[in-house]
Amino acid sequence: MEFEYFSRYDSTPKNQNRQSLLASGWRPLQREINWQFLWELFNQDTKELTQKTLNLASGMAEILGRNNYTWWANILSLASENTRYEIEKFWHYITPEPQSPDYRYKDVLNTETPILQFVSRNSIPIDYVLNRLQEITVLRVLNVLGRPDIITQHYLERDFYYPVEKFVNWERIDVVNTVYAYWSQQDVWLQIEAYDRGRRQYTLMSRDMSPLINKATYDLAVMLSGYQSRVGKVHSQFPIRTFPTDIQSFTDTVQQAILNQKQLAVVVHGEPGTGKTAWTQAVAQEILVPLGFVIFILDHDAIANFVPPTYLERICIIINEADNLAQNRASEVAQYNNKTEHILSLLDGTLYQSVIDDTGIHSKQRLVVLMTCNTTERLDPAMLRKGRVDLMYEFAQRFV
Repeated sequence: MEFEYFSRYDSTPKNQNRQSLLASGWRPLQREINWQFLWELFNQDTKELTQKTLNLASGMAEILGRNNYTWWANILSLASENTRYEIEKFWHYITPEPQSPDYRYKDVLNTETPILQFVSRNSIPIDYVLNRLQEITVLRVLNVLGRPDIITQHYLERDFYYPVEKFVNWERIDVVNTVYAYWSQQDVWLQIEAYDRGRRQYTLMSRDMSPLINKATYDLAVMLSGYQSRVGKVHSQFPIRTFPTDIQSFTDTVQQAILNQKQLAVVVHGEPGTGKTAWTQAVAQEILVPLGFVIFILDHDAIANFVPPTYLERICIIINEADNLAQNRASEVAQYNNKTEHILSLLDGTLYQSVIDDTGIHSKQRLVVLMTCNTTERLDPAMLRKGRVDLMYEFAQRFV
């Protein structure tokens, strides 16, 4: 079957691909005169325009003026392949090229789809789940954008367009080279490149993609525990109003801090069964999701390799059993891993704010970290110092 796949596609003639484009709804894109473009060409490149015009006129006059052929043979020669080539070359010179992406746009987001998952000892699950999240984000942005204003494709030195009124979804768009789409109102470009076995790469480009990403990632949550991962929505079994009065009051303090601070770390501790995990889920669903935060529920292996995605402006990380992660580095067990240092640098912001790129997205990113533990005695003292953990609270009552 593998041999049949490659022989079927590699031996396909190029003109068959062109016929496939026409059969799937693509139409030849005819370049049209743009008087403003022609006027600028006349003003800025007068010599070249004059020379090309005279060359074309001279060539056609030579064909029409041949004496060794009849007059009708000379006229038919105007339709020859060489003459058509010269006319098309001149036409392409005096008409503007089809619109194409501005690769200077600072906001770029891309994904390959579908994302392939490889589970092995050498494969870090966090890589797959972050790639899956990015794929979902790109596809959701495309849904938010809806139908584009133009869809074009260049193949075999010809330009094609897809009638936007026939557009249904991107899976039905036949891609044999590189497809471009443009939304003028949002000033967003899409580039689609095809790979083998039906896989594609989608690349979004814009001056400012943040509003679209915020809409696309609303209510998204990521869970990663061991080799199990899920991208979906936060589910809270218990509303905040069902918690004891003192915890509800503490929740009000947390909510105000979330609104006021760019970065916030909260530790809640108490005996098992006091509702710590349920509380973090309720805070995520009722407070953080409405504010546009993307929720990450990560285990100890995931947090050790986690770096906040740069395209997200608001991130919440929920770490359960944090006393097993950020252990006191004075203990013998903690000296065999670097998870404590990773969490400390995450809380400091040094992990992802030490280098600011040209987009400056990190400087706008807001981070909330919610941690639960049974006891704070095993936590590294450096983690509990002021500036790293902002709020702490003990859950003393059993929660049913």
